[in-house]
Amino acid sequence: MTQQAPPQFNSFAEFYPYYLSEHENMICRRLHFVGSALILVLLAYILMTEQWLLLWLLPVLGYGFAWSGHFFFEHNRPATFKYPYYSLLGDWVMFKDMLLGNIKR
Repeated sequence: MTQQAPPQFNSFAEFYPYYLSEHENMICRRLHFVGSALILVLLAYILMTEQWLLLWLLPVLGYGFAWSGHFFFEHNRPATFKYPYYSLLGDWVMFKDMLLGNIKR
């Protein structure tokens, strides 16, 4: 069986619908939301307390929650592996869209 080449995108606007299609499971989206929210809380804590050694926890929190959603609920590979920059931006745009109610949490 041949593996299909990943789609190519010329802009984030082209990528974002694909990104959303990789996040159809509500629990997966919620785990992304929780991970992103925890990143913001931890980042605020680090900046207020100057506990710089805690910076290493930021990707652990973000990717830990997100990847759990993909592996256990969405059953796909995170877009991060194919499109790291667009995917990171997609995480934050999806977080904003969920926060504003544009995407169902």
